[in-house]
Amino acid sequence: MKVQKLKKSPIFINVGERTNVTGSARFKKLILNGDFSEALDVARQQVEAGAQIIDINMDEAMLDSEQAMVTFLNLIASEPDISRVPIMIDSSKWSVIEAGLKCVQGKAVVNSISMKEGKENFIAQARLIKNYGAAAVVMAFDEQGQADTCARKVEICTKSYEILVNEAGFPPEDIIFDPNIFAVATGIEEHNNYGVDFIEATRKIKETLPHAHVSGGVSNVSFSFRGNNPVREAMHSVFLYHAIQAGMDMGIVNAGLITVYSEIPADLRERVEDVILNRRPDATDRLLDIAAQFKGEKGVQLTEDLSWREKPVEKRLSHSLVKGITAYIEEDTEEARQKSGKAIEVIEGPLMDGMNVVGDLFGSGQMFLPQVVKSARVMKQAVAYLLPFIEAEKATSGEISTKGKILMATVKGDVHDIGKNIVGVVLQCNNYEIVDLGVMVSYDKILQTARDEKVDIIGLSGLITPSLEEMAQVAEEMQRQDFTIPVMIGGATTSKIHTAVKIAPHYDHPIVHVLDASRAVGVASNLLSKTHKQDFVAKISGEYQGLRAAHARGQKKKDRITIGECRDNKFPLDWDNYTPPKPSFLGVKSFDDFDLGKLVNHIDWTPFFRTWELTGHYPKILTDNVVGEIARNLFADAEAMLKSIQDEKWLTARAVIGFWPANAVGDDVMLYTDDSRKEILERVPFLRQQIRKREGSYNMCLADYMAPESSGKADYLGGFVVTAGLGIEEKLKEFQAKFDDFNDILLKSLADRLAEAFAEQMHEQVRKEYWGYAKDETLSNQELIRERYDGIRPAPGYPACPDHTTKPALFELLDGTNNAGVTLTDSMAMLPASSVSGYYFSHPKAQYFGIGKIGEDQLEDYAKRRGIDLKDARRWLASNII
Repeated sequence: MKVQKLKKSPIFINVGERTNVTGSARFKKLILNGDFSEALDVARQQVEAGAQIIDINMDEAMLDSEQAMVTFLNLIASEPDISRVPIMIDSSKWSVIEAGLKCVQGKAVVNSISMKEGKENFIAQARLIKNYGAAAVVMAFDEQGQADTCARKVEICTKSYEILVNEAGFPPEDIIFDPNIFAVATGIEEHNNYGVDFIEATRKIKETLPHAHVSGGVSNVSFSFRGNNPVREAMHSVFLYHAIQAGMDMGIVNAGLITVYSEIPADLRERVEDVILNRRPDATDRLLDIAAQFKGEKGVQLTEDLSWREKPVEKRLSHSLVKGITAYIEEDTEEARQKSGKAIEVIEGPLMDGMNVVGDLFGSGQMFLPQVVKSARVMKQAVAYLLPFIEAEKATSGEISTKGKILMATVKGDVHDIGKNIVGVVLQCNNYEIVDLGVMVSYDKILQTARDEKVDIIGLSGLITPSLEEMAQVAEEMQRQDFTIPVMIGGATTSKIHTAVKIAPHYDHPIVHVLDASRAVGVASNLLSKTHKQDFVAKISGEYQGLRAAHARGQKKKDRITIGECRDNKFPLDWDNYTPPKPSFLGVKSFDDFDLGKLVNHIDWTPFFRTWELTGHYPKILTDNVVGEIARNLFADAEAMLKSIQDEKWLTARAVIGFWPANAVGDDVMLYTDDSRKEILERVPFLRQQIRKREGSYNMCLADYMAPESSGKADYLGGFVVTAGLGIEEKLKEFQAKFDDFNDILLKSLADRLAEAFAEQMHEQVRKEYWGYAKDETLSNQELIRERYDGIRPAPGYPACPDHTTKPALFELLDGTNNAGVTLTDSMAMLPASSVSGYYFSHPKAQYFGIGKIGEDQLEDYAKRRGIDLKDARRWLASNII
């Protein structure tokens, strides 16, 4: 094996980046398919293209990463044309790194270690790396986060150097600092100096930390120009030109995609250099002005891709709308304005014509939701450009001609709006004017705004079950105040049957459930049609009347039993021969600024695609014959944003968990102040299934999984609150200011997935460490998604414990607001919306279930146990009452 000496040298060491499942789609596919021989060709191509070290990363949820790393490294060892260069073992998991170190030949490089988990862990890993004879990439990352300024980069690297050399005995020549290369030209002013910060930090590190080296992920700097390879190549070359002069020794970059600095077109080089060196405040805008003309593959300008620019402006606007292209929208909008004479005519003419094409394509299944949302972003930017002209003209025709005005609101107490926003975008794309009141909107504000704005339809949205009751109240108020406006109902917990039975009877005018965004246009169109409305409303009315009648008949036929009979048929567990495990601590433990990188591998992607109305299971959806291409594009956008979320700290994740001595008393779980179990800390009430079960099936209640007080067994209940949404509002405001619905919705949907992943991650740590009853658990992400683990984490407000009003007690026990940064609304929704809370049960036979409908006898019993008014219990459990 050829030895690369990491010493002071004018020669830049190029680290090939394509043998990385997180950075190369082709390599990832080959590894996932087990095609290691083809994957070796990727490594060989990197070496042939000039890579002097190859970075190998196998961090993928669908892989046994350790085994994949070992297999690939062993195969490389038998390939002389690859193994002649050193290996960089790249992983966020120490077990994968160590597995690689055990089998790699020659001197390896570990990527990476840092002080983000504290000094003790940092020293321990460094000593192990030293024992294996490897060098280490050391990230400028400590317990406060990644370094972004020059001062912080130098501070962390200096402290790391002193610890490594003086305390861990680590050879300074084996230290490779990575002071973090972040994206520039993002449109965010704070990012403009990131290139300069890295270059200047490199200069100071090389001057003050003897024998240490400097590396970095070069492709990060150009991330805002993804999809435009020529500009990205120019940015890499310019960045390296200056960083190498400052002392950068090596970098991770695609060896085959670096333009020679002197061969970059002069105009492009000047503007790229302005961006990298932050030489002028308009540097980003000036680079954007010329970026499109260089767009192509491998530096070749593909003029045929811009042939649409030769078409009339009306066709260009339509093309931009259909393709979601914002690069030329302002200049084309201005040309159309000059041609039309009045700004309003551009909106009513070519822009609406283009959106009609989008609407038709979406309606016919030729476009999908992610594409439509990008089209809406183009439309909004064009309208924003025209609005000042419309105001200035003060034209008598200042009202834009639309198909109708629709008010949309997430009802009081609810903070979830992804679905509402998607529906709004689709309606706008079909020439409906949207008045969006946002979230947590009271009925009086909804109705007053409806009057003031003279809207044609009111759209109500909600996710949590209390929202259903709030929607019914809106309907009651509309009836009382003599409204006649049609109402559309939507949201995850809503349904046609619930709308027909619980909401529509309160209002004498049309109330229609809308299943998803693809149906919204048809419903709105029919409700406002002069020719079809009467027949449509009559059809809906008849259908809902039939649903109510069938529901009433069904309730009479249901063979429900008394709550006493249900308790006699409780889930039987053998407590005599089972000893509940004791957690490693009692009380609460909080987690601040949890590493988002640890959550990504826990993401369940299937619900993410469903949010965007793409049907299919991940990863098969990526190769689906119908939606595969759209899913892949959306997934690429999601992965790119995830990288920005992590690298630029868009979001902060916090959590709190707790454990308390507990025993079941009937259908309640009693929590005690300590293990003496003499003083009750809290009563946690649960509901029980109340329908007659076939023989061998049981009327389940969560309290059944807790050792009864009468058993004499000491049991425990856990609780948690996690969030991945702290800081999201600031970023959303940036997107909203740019009329960027796509990234607004994308960020919200990713934050939701990260929150669910965080709940999964914390539950895994609870099972393996903090409760410790499954220390040897080894489950893949797919097995975790399928809930193959022991124990459950049911959430208040969901099927097994549908009462949201038990959340305040849980939050008080955990001090969830102070320890996790999560608050509750009056309707028990959590803020930030990307949050999850619940209980931990450890029994290996615990399983998830739904309570379903309960009878009056259980409702009265529950209200009495809770010590609350029967009316309040009925309101909060409305969707569960017969």
